[in-house]
Amino acid sequence: MLLCVDIGNSHTGLGLFEGDKLLHQWRVTTAESRTADEWFVLLRGLLRGGVDPGHDVPPGQLGVPTSGIAVCSTVPMVLHEVRQVLERYFCDVPHLIVETGVRTGVPVHMDNPREVGTDRIVNALAASSLFGGPCIVVDVGTATTFDVVSPAGEYVGGAIAPGIEISLEALGRRGSQLRRVELARPRSVIAKNTVEALQSGAVFGFASQVDGVVARMVEALGARRSDVTVVATGGLAPVILDECAQVDAHEPALTLIGLRLVFERNC
Repeated sequence: MLLCVDIGNSHTGLGLFEGDKLLHQWRVTTAESRTADEWFVLLRGLLRGGVDPGHDVPPGQLGVPTSGIAVCSTVPMVLHEVRQVLERYFCDVPHLIVETGVRTGVPVHMDNPREVGTDRIVNALAASSLFGGPCIVVDVGTATTFDVVSPAGEYVGGAIAPGIEISLEALGRRGSQLRRVELARPRSVIAKNTVEALQSGAVFGFASQVDGVVARMVEALGARRSDVTVVATGGLAPVILDECAQVDAHEPALTLIGLRLVFERNC
């Protein structure tokens, strides 16, 4: 089985694959203060969830047969600790960290390809493999990112916008009478109280942002809208998904699927 780990700014997604089938998926907080030993204990605890509690697992094993580990990260400090985990506990297990020099099969047409986050390249690979090109990936997380993939599977560029949660946090800090609210759909876009006014701005405002940016990207591609597949992913995608008119598909495990594909190409 293959363990895939997607380390994001706020959360880390983990998935356990058997072949191309995703057996289990987890989401944990990305904590820069977590040490390599703590990461190992966390991984071991998650993966042993289905193992008999009386089963004795040697200290250097995760508790399930692991044929490989694939990792991508946007947080350098966390990636450093995860490298230590791989070197200390899994030196005999094939592992891959997606970084510069790793073959992804995705040509990157950017002024500086090294600037593009590895998670965005992995998403582009997964989206083009699942849906074909051209396509646009909308990843709704700490930031909302838009990534454009050509008909030939090339990464041709994108956009980055502030995420929903950090925008609300900034508003709460700068607005003296505003506070943090639950990210949920309000009764109406025309709110009758402050809580629902904040929810309306967040849900409908960010949904409109997605629709607007996607429409402009399709126009810039010179393509017909019906020929472009728009794929949503990311931990906060469900918050706005129902209000987005331009999203064609929702794939929560897109990055994990991309990691599996990159691992298969390299190992």
